[in-house]
Amino acid sequence: MENVDVIILGAGAAGLFAGIEAARRGRRVVVVDHAKAAGEKIRISGGGRCNFTNLGIAPDRFLSRNPRFALSALKRFTQWDFIARVDGWGIAWHEKTLGQLFCDGPATQVVEALTRDLARAGGQLWLGCAVGAVRRQATRFEVETARGPLRAESLVVATGGKSIPKMGATGLGYTLAEQFGLPLVETRPGLVPLTFAEQELTWMKALAGLAVDGAVRHGRTEFAEAMLFTHRGLSGPAILQISSYWREGQAIALDLGLGRDLGGHLRAARAAGPKLALRTVLAGLVPERLARRLEEVVDPPGPMGALSNAALERIAELLRNWQLMPVGSEGYRTAEVTLGGVDTEALDARTMQAKSVPGLYFVGEVVDVTGWLGGYNFQWAWSSGWAAGQIA
Repeated sequence: MENVDVIILGAGAAGLFAGIEAARRGRRVVVVDHAKAAGEKIRISGGGRCNFTNLGIAPDRFLSRNPRFALSALKRFTQWDFIARVDGWGIAWHEKTLGQLFCDGPATQVVEALTRDLARAGGQLWLGCAVGAVRRQATRFEVETARGPLRAESLVVATGGKSIPKMGATGLGYTLAEQFGLPLVETRPGLVPLTFAEQELTWMKALAGLAVDGAVRHGRTEFAEAMLFTHRGLSGPAILQISSYWREGQAIALDLGLGRDLGGHLRAARAAGPKLALRTVLAGLVPERLARRLEEVVDPPGPMGALSNAALERIAELLRNWQLMPVGSEGYRTAEVTLGGVDTEALDARTMQAKSVPGLYFVGEVVDVTGWLGGYNFQWAWSSGWAAGQIA
């Protein structure tokens, strides 16, 4: 049995970062992952450019039973700290919309930098190595692996969530939490496309591939970004964002008005062209294919001169508040993150250590902390991994 100081389960963003920080303290570290390559989610993120953080990191952009739990780690290792790391690696980057930061080149640069830092600090990386039984004997943890058993005084669980199982995602972290008596918050897919019943899909399929600018609302939460019609329903950044707040049996509202005076626009269009079809006027506000669908919803459909002020206001309201009822989501297969996880009440916010099990840490996606789309979840991985790495 090999004796080390820290065993880290999971070679993703949080696990690698925790390993680097612990190894730099002189700790003997082994990072173990059943995948053949490290940082696979990093590699595919941001269209292969890695949206590695966001300039707008704030606690209200994270979902959790206790949203303020993440604040300690996020304040102690900030987006600016990680940007400094990226600069130190010599990786060029740029800002896109809404504070999102991406590499100029391939995301593999980030993976290579992390694994290089781990090796330089003296940490070991065991890839393609399945994990078996995990036990706690007195004050040390024992982990059975395909390369033989390991023993350490600290065990960091950085196994991620259930999202994108084809990338190797499993529920191991949740199993270990339950094994050691830590409570879980219900898990479900997050940042995921929404699906609809067949009667909605009948017309949605005709719009598949169509992107439209607007906003989507659920309760008091609203995201103004692009939306995309698909053969299964709705996707695009705004939909992925709202999916983390939506629950089954609830409607969402699309706002295609973008703050415009829609009633005034429609009345002016009627006065200028009373013989115009409604879809022709709507095509000046939204893409033509969507304008045709909206015309079908209106009763009566036009021409413009036949529509009363009340009818025009109903059309304007439809554009501002188009109610749609999803029936589900595409699930973990395409979800970017897993909502829920290890209950933060069971963890020390400063160190990520389990309050009831000294030496046991949970970091990254396995914890009940989920960020918005746009680099927030990577920052949580860096910050929580850093926090555990300072003490594990």
